Amino acid sequence: MITKSRKKQWLKLFFFLIFLCGLILFWDYANKEKYFRSRFYPQISIDQVEVGGKTPSEIITRYNQKFAKLKDLRITVLYESRPIATYSGQQLAIHTDIKTVTDRAYLIGRGGNLWSKIYQRLSSFWKVNCHDFHTAIEYNCTPINELIIRTEERFNQPAQNARFIFLDGRVTSFHPEKKGLLMLSDEFRARMDGQLQTLTKNVLDLQIDYLSRPILPEITLAQANNFGVEELIGEGRSDFSHSAPERIHNIILAAAKFDGVLILKDRVFSFNNIVGDISSSTGYQPAYIIKQGKTVLGDGGGVCQVSTTLFRAGLNAGLSIVERHAHAYRVSYYENDSKPGFDATVFSPTADLKIANNTLAAILIQTEVDKNNLLLTFKLYGKKDGRKVEISPVTIYDIQPPPDPLYQEDPNLKKGTTKQIDFSAWGAKVNFRYKVSLPDGMAYENNFFSNYQPWRAVYLVGQAG
Repeated sequence: MITKSRKKQWLKLFFFLIFLCGLILFWDYANKEKYFRSRFYPQISIDQVEVGGKTPSEIITRYNQKFAKLKDLRITVLYESRPIATYSGQQLAIHTDIKTVTDRAYLIGRGGNLWSKIYQRLSSFWKVNCHDFHTAIEYNCTPINELIIRTEERFNQPAQNARFIFLDGRVTSFHPEKKGLLMLSDEFRARMDGQLQTLTKNVLDLQIDYLSRPILPEITLAQANNFGVEELIGEGRSDFSHSAPERIHNIILAAAKFDGVLILKDRVFSFNNIVGDISSSTGYQPAYIIKQGKTVLGDGGGVCQVSTTLFRAGLNAGLSIVERHAHAYRVSYYENDSKPGFDATVFSPTADLKIANNTLAAILIQTEVDKNNLLLTFKLYGKKDGRKVEISPVTIYDIQPPPDPLYQEDPNLKKGTTKQIDFSAWGAKVNFRYKVSLPDGMAYENNFFSNYQPWRAVYLVGQAG
């Protein structure tokens, strides 16, 4: 049986031991508190690396050394595999937010009320709780935002619906549908930020794609008309550089006659029927034409540039060329951008350009005149049927030099004056084969032959006093 005195002795011993433990704990706490006064408390890590016992300045210095080469980083922005912008890490001021993170981590055991601070310190000392912080890459977004604005202004395009208005046998308003384009700027911004956040100290070159997506029109060409016109089936182009102003005027005037013309299925198109009367009364100006074996001034010089361009469009579309005539001699305008043999002269009523529409739908003609670059384009819209066009290389043979120049006296021209009224050209025979294969196995072909005569230069010599 334990006596009362014995119980008192045990109680004294118990409280002494508690006091002693408390004293030891307090002494241990005080020593640790003294040691960690300017250091991170234990059980704190940054990017999964323990920093307990380290000072904030040590960690900041370590990170700055680790990512010192970020300033040398080269970032290339690509659109459709082509660079549209390049930045250095220094330009974007790329850095880690280690200062902010260390400030937050350093507050563990120091922030909040007294009891919260004591609890955080004790849980750190006794390894009860862990605190893990993560750094991020920060950079100046202004250059990126400016790039996005420039890129959207340059590439963003709204979709255009097709328009097809047919009135009085002619298409008076037309343009095919056109896909729009939307630059995926939000996705680009997120991709750039994501790749920057995964940077390591060894990465010195970064490529980021700027993507886009098409915007589809609501109304397509096939929906806009009842003639079966759906798409571009062929086009022809010719260069009329070095033309006189009068000739340019006539080309523009004649080309306008064909803009919006519709060739119905299974019909034969006549150039002369569409162009109509070519004279001063219909607005044409005098320019050089070939007439009766001579180059002379006549109303409508330059109209053959239009027929030549349409002939090329018909060939490229695989249409049946019913009638075509070559010029009497090689005209330099038609060889600005083409081999000889791809010209077509017209002169009503003896020479016409006729093309048959043997496709699945009507054909709409659209003409474009580039006045700055002096280019004429014929675009043919219809419905593709899978036909294949083969045009052989041009064969040029029997080449003949031009005859000697001819000088003719002119009593109306002032004496001592010489005026050239015709121009020399080399003669040649030219040939190329044209074959069109249809999906059903049928095919048709034509052999286009041009016999260009050698042409002499002619000068008038003034005789008037």
